Amino acid sequence: MMTSPGPDDLVVTQASLDDWPVVVGWAADEGWNPGLSDAPSFFAQDPEGFFVGRIAGEPVSAISVVNYGADYAFLGFYLVRPDLRGRGYGLTTWKTALAHAGDRTVGLDGVPAQQDNYRQSGFELAHRTARYTGTVPAAEPASGVRPAEAADLAAVAAYDSACSPADRPRFLEHWLAGPGHRTFVRLVDGRLTGYGVVRPALDSLRVGPLFADSAEDARALFTALTADAGEIAMDIPETNTAAVALAREAGLTPSFETARMYTGPVRPFAADRVYGITSLELG
Repeated sequence: MMTSPGPDDLVVTQASLDDWPVVVGWAADEGWNPGLSDAPSFFAQDPEGFFVGRIAGEPVSAISVVNYGADYAFLGFYLVRPDLRGRGYGLTTWKTALAHAGDRTVGLDGVPAQQDNYRQSGFELAHRTARYTGTVPAAEPASGVRPAEAADLAAVAAYDSACSPADRPRFLEHWLAGPGHRTFVRLVDGRLTGYGVVRPALDSLRVGPLFADSAEDARALFTALTADAGEIAMDIPETNTAAVALAREAGLTPSFETARMYTGPVRPFAADRVYGITSLELG
């Protein structure tokens, strides 16, 4: 009698950019609303950080473990094809790929169904995140906000670094200029007080990141990012009550929840400036 392939039959290898559309399709089936042109930006940060598991050459599982410098990595795209779950493919893929992080602290945004499993693997809760979605009514443009220019890249990268657990200049260079991506900055007295990106995704536009000094700066950027946007989605750390208030004032409603979790300490960063998370897949 023939038996179904088990975990020992799974072959996990690094994935190429050409491998990734099938994984994006799985993410879409999960309702994650992936960005239409995210993959080149993701691979720009760490092209060796993407993995696919195959049975007889057919993709059945995936994960990304993207390294940011020497101290931090971020895990995402942890997926197994729905008809093949419960056979150990996910855990085998997880163990193989996690070695890529070495001794770095690893972060992730975990769906509720997996959070207990993540705790067993050494991840601890940092905060909960809610995705807020809806259509934002038109508002008067705020002063000091304009589309980002090439000359802004250094200032934006420095600002992003202050709001993130790691520097990510390679990622940003692609993210800010991705197809369909629109980036806005706010300047007050010549000083950058925040920036944000909106990009096309499968089901709606997604805002992320939205980093700002204050609620006023965030609101000004949010108005520019959502102008004529139709339906939008933004992932908000629930610890930032000003960000939650901004979303609710705009008429957005929470649609699903994740949890930011880490395996260890991360460098201090300005969490109070994080009004919208860049991406649940890459942090």
